[in-house]
Amino acid sequence: MITAKPYLREVELRPDPAIDWDAYPFSIPAVRDIEQIEFHADVTLFVGENGSGKSTVLEALAVALELPAEGGSRNVNRSDQQAVSALQRALLLNRSYKRPRSMYFLRAESLFNVFTYLDSIAADGAPPGPSMHEASHGEAFLNVLQGFRGDGLYLLDEPEAALSPARQLAALRIMHQAARDGCQFIVATHSPILLAYPGARIFLFDGSGISETRYEDTEHYAITHDFLNHYPRRLEQLLADDEG
Repeated sequence: MITAKPYLREVELRPDPAIDWDAYPFSIPAVRDIEQIEFHADVTLFVGENGSGKSTVLEALAVALELPAEGGSRNVNRSDQQAVSALQRALLLNRSYKRPRSMYFLRAESLFNVFTYLDSIAADGAPPGPSMHEASHGEAFLNVLQGFRGDGLYLLDEPEAALSPARQLAALRIMHQAARDGCQFIVATHSPILLAYPGARIFLFDGSGISETRYEDTEHYAITHDFLNHYPRRLEQLLADDEG
């Protein structure tokens, strides 16, 4: 097992009086609280409700690392990239002097566009290879994960969106093997399976900002655990007709 200090150690906001704290994304409580994020050498997990800012922060980190906003490696240089927030320009990254051999931003929602771009590059004379479009979304997602190698930095945005529960377990194992080889992962997720990664540093994004938490203290764990253990009663409560 390779033991190494993380490439990306922590992040904070630059002291900039020009920041409009009432404008998006700086109006999000978690964005105001970014200086609390100190990354784990292996796996750091962002968790929180929709709109809490975890994907916004992850995307800003990716762009600050010169990765494309829609995903991919630095070799993906599409001219029609989606617009990004101003947050990445306000980030101050504390990094190791030793750069990772590879970096990749993987987001399920725009993976199709990235694969289409890679196919177009191959059609224009780049070395050919099998099209990722020939696989299902989940299979293609796992194929990308399996390509991650040691001494890499990988940012994943809600990977469970492309994966069945069984494939989430497979992804967890792939992440573990890569982390043992020296990779660092930063993952925004709603998945109670991925959140269970042993020893990970978990940061909760909510209306009060960002705080470190335990797996068992996350709402995702509590709700899933309660539902699976009492699902007949919970369904009855949830689907009952309103009275009165």
